[in-house]
Amino acid sequence: MTQTSSGLDRVLAVVAQRRAEFEEKRHIPHDVVAEFKKAGIYRASAPKQFGGDPLPPAEFLRRIERISVVDGSAGWVASFGSSLIYLAALPRDTQAELYENGPDVVFAGGLFPVQAAERAGNGYRFSGRWRFASGCKSADILGVGIKAGEDRAGRPRTALLRPDRVEIAENWDVIGLRGTGSHDLVVHDAVVPEQWTFLRGGEPTVDEPLYRYPSVPYAAQVLAVVGLGVARAALDHVIAQGGHSGYTGAPKPAERATYRIAVGQAEARIRSVRAFFYEITEEVWSTVEAGDPATPEQASLLRLASAHLAKTSCEVVRAAYQLAGIAAIADDSPMQRYLRDASVVPQHAFLQEGMYDGAGAVLMGVPPFPGYL
Repeated sequence: MTQTSSGLDRVLAVVAQRRAEFEEKRHIPHDVVAEFKKAGIYRASAPKQFGGDPLPPAEFLRRIERISVVDGSAGWVASFGSSLIYLAALPRDTQAELYENGPDVVFAGGLFPVQAAERAGNGYRFSGRWRFASGCKSADILGVGIKAGEDRAGRPRTALLRPDRVEIAENWDVIGLRGTGSHDLVVHDAVVPEQWTFLRGGEPTVDEPLYRYPSVPYAAQVLAVVGLGVARAALDHVIAQGGHSGYTGAPKPAERATYRIAVGQAEARIRSVRAFFYEITEEVWSTVEAGDPATPEQASLLRLASAHLAKTSCEVVRAAYQLAGIAAIADDSPMQRYLRDASVVPQHAFLQEGMYDGAGAVLMGVPPFPGYL
């Protein structure tokens, strides 16, 4: 099944119809994730040699952006259609088994806190609890972070388990992105063969262009673009409301210079950060597609663009919320959902303001903090 625009249009229609349900249930139901699969969201990072239909990053990101305009939680869960690039570091035989029933594999993971593991034959034995496993209730394969002391670079190892070996502790009680179902994962005395583990950001065993694209920066990008979609929706809302009279009988918002100036400034800001975000994405893709590795400077700019996009998108939503006035506080106003969802995105560890420090270090030729690159 190839990825088609009609499939994405179907996803957008389903998400628009059911987004209130996502909030109420605090996860994206299986049948909606099945629509994501039909639209090719999850084969978008599966290797072509195993039946996948890998998309260039910018194309995938634009699809997540469109879904996020309709609902941030749906965009967040769909964004993990990119995460199979991590799994490209698995042995080829393991990947062949993983994709034996097709490339539409949903992977979800709770990497932290990394739990200690001990050697058990040709694998690892461990128990523990991990946080923030977005989309875990509809996943085909789950990953958890373990540490066995063998990786000198300090990168966590991810162990893969089928869902029937993992307990989902439903504790996703949060303000924003409620529908992502980012519950805890609990594992009791599991043994996972080494061939079903990989190092996050480890060397891929698949030689296709997408797996030469920097995987950790890409993981930040697919989350940051959710904030962009939410900001677009919030700004479009206040633009549309500008022609409507308020409760007090005052002039319509569009007739006020202050409102028009604020809308114009917000539009300029969101378009500017969006342009930077996609510009560096296309640049890095051109590099790896030509067969060259991305440079540390390029990988850093991907991280910078992502953190800046998340921060600016949140600020634009806050500005739109203020412009929306008293009507924005009502439960049935989309503005309060936009504000809650957008505020979560820059809280993610990949997108916090410390990324500016890492980017500044690389720009000035000094070592960034550990784990940045």
